[in-house]
Amino acid sequence: MANGIWIIAEQRGGNLRKISYELASEARRLADQSGQPFAAVVLGSQIGEEAKKLVPYGPDTIYVADDPALDKYIAEAYTGVLTDLIKKHEPDIVLLGASAQGKELAAKLAARLETGLAQDCVSFRLENGLLIAKRPLFAGKIYAEVACETARPQMAAARPNVLSLTEPDASRTAEVVNVAVAIKPEDQRTVLVEELADVSGKADLTEATFIVSGGRGMKAAENFQVLEELADVIGASVGASRSAVDAGWRSHTDQVGQTGKVVCPNMYIACGISGAIQHLAGMGSSKIIVAVNKDPDAPIFQKADYGIVGDLFEIVPVLKEEFKKILS
Repeated sequence: MANGIWIIAEQRGGNLRKISYELASEARRLADQSGQPFAAVVLGSQIGEEAKKLVPYGPDTIYVADDPALDKYIAEAYTGVLTDLIKKHEPDIVLLGASAQGKELAAKLAARLETGLAQDCVSFRLENGLLIAKRPLFAGKIYAEVACETARPQMAAARPNVLSLTEPDASRTAEVVNVAVAIKPEDQRTVLVEELADVSGKADLTEATFIVSGGRGMKAAENFQVLEELADVIGASVGASRSAVDAGWRSHTDQVGQTGKVVCPNMYIACGISGAIQHLAGMGSSKIIVAVNKDPDAPIFQKADYGIVGDLFEIVPVLKEEFKKILS
């Protein structure tokens, strides 16, 4: 039997992120198929109780690396601790989330372990012990299935919001193993000077269930207020296209697209967004896409499940009122 399927859970501010539960659900499924044990790794400070929230999602073992030096995510420190742990136990498969943090950590970790890495994956399957990962290429125009045939561990990072969550089973148990943390001097070169927290209260775009985004058609920063009002009604986060960000109307943290965030909400409402390939690469896998644009030939309509041709400043307030009626 191979040495198991591992996930590297992601936490922020001492709270596990949704992608951690998605990874756990997927790893449990793969472990059941292959007969391998499933282990989760959680790094942080005072993180032991939070790590136990993964138990209902199926890990047989939870490795907890708890140390004040791991309180905030520092790439080198996290990579060093994980490298030592993986070399010691030699898991066959290691999965991470393809968030901003996860992508960086996965790349550094794969380099240290001298193994391959499939980034931004949307699904996994096992074939004769090989992890077959499906990932988009050329801004989502095609999908490729890739595998790491020789090097171990097999590593992959999964796009948030694409893996299905299993129902948590409260009767499950897991062995919790405390990991001795020894951070090497070469892994302490970076110091976190300041952390700027998002105080909006809205879900991060990569984890949002609903997103309302604006593009060049918004015309000015203050006009995003109409999208904020709609978002408040449906519990959505607000995004923006690259053109809106480049114009200074929204911060880069709101940018959806190939050079921004890749999102996969249940519903994506694109307002005044033409649908450039760069933007489609960031939201094309959304489960339902609604487009509002006054140009009937806008490329976004080719991707949209529902399209409304008209002035967004007339249509969005109507959508807001209709959603209010439905949700009340």
